[in-house]
This record gives sequence, structure tokens and C-alpha cells, in this order.
Amino acid sequence: MGLSRRDGHPRRRIAALAAAAVLVVTPAAVACGDNGGGTESNRSPAVTQPSPPATDGGRTAGPADPAAARAEIEKNWTTFFDPEASTDDKVEVLENGERMRSVLEAMAGDPAASQTSAKITDVAFTSATEANVTYDLLVGGTPTLPDSKGTAVLQDDTWKVSVKTLCGLVKLSGNAVPGC
Repeated sequence: MGLSRRDGHPRRRIAALAAAAVLVVTPAAVACGDNGGGTESNRSPAVTQPSPPATDGGRTAGPADPAAARAEIEKNWTTFFDPEASTDDKVEVLENGERMRSVLEAMAGDPAASQTSAKITDVAFTSATEANVTYDLLVGGTPTLPDSKGTAVLQDDTWKVSVKTLCGLVKLSGNAVPGC
């Protein structure tokens, strides 16, 4: 996804970049890795490429209860991007959240974070433990990075925002964090 805006408002583009920068205020000395997920040099920084769907006899493999899984993903992503949510709440809904605590604490201390949120527009399961998530990154309620792509992972029986998603936004901000 390019950063050019359909409506041509440079201020909104700057606001979107500022919102992404909020996600990592300082290059924290925390590994952003997700157990081998890392990054791929051919990938756009804020966009992860969807995995091909896993199949099982011609059907896409997914969770046993896709509706419940989708609802949990939407709830947890909303919490993760909610400027009013506590760091503890965000740790709970981020893959390897405890390891990423210092990054989340840095985010919480930035005043611009109080205007950044996300709206989930689609969830597509690629396996029983992973899903591609399409969302609009909002600043002050206005979509600044519409149709952003991320992933959700099932970890410890909870659908969480993947570290790959966080690292994609970190890269968009222009900050370098070890492991991202």
C-alpha cells in the first residue's frame, strides 16, 4: 500500500506517519521478533503479504468457531489500538506482549497516541491459528491509512495482534528496533 492519499491531503499523510511513529517513540532495546517471523526485504514496511489459505479437502482451514474467533480478533485489535486501554491490557492482546512491554509503555507516554485508533474491516483465516486482518488506522477518528494489512495469531488460547503487525508499523515510522 502506498502512502499517497486518494484525497490528496498532505496533512492527513503527515498525521498518518505521526500515528505510525507513535507506535515506537524510541528505538527500544527490545526484540520485536516473533519467533522467526522477522521481515522480508521485498515486503512493504506497513503491509504484510497474506499467506495462501491452508486447505483441508478443498475447504479453508480455520478455527473451529470462526464467528467467535473473528469477534475476539476484532475486540482484541480494538483494545490494542485503543488510546484509553492500559499497557497491561495491550500486553494481553499482543503476541509476546510481555516481551514487548517497554515498547508499549513508550507508546502510552506519547500525547499523539491519544488520537490513534483502528477499525477492523475484514478478517480472513489462513489456518486454525492465523488470520489476515484488514483495518483502517485512524487519527482523530479519520482514516489516515485505510486498508492496512496485519495478522492475528492464536497464542495461549487468545487471538492476538501479531508482532509482525507492530513491526510493520514501527518500520513505517522510520525507527529501527532490533528484531523488526
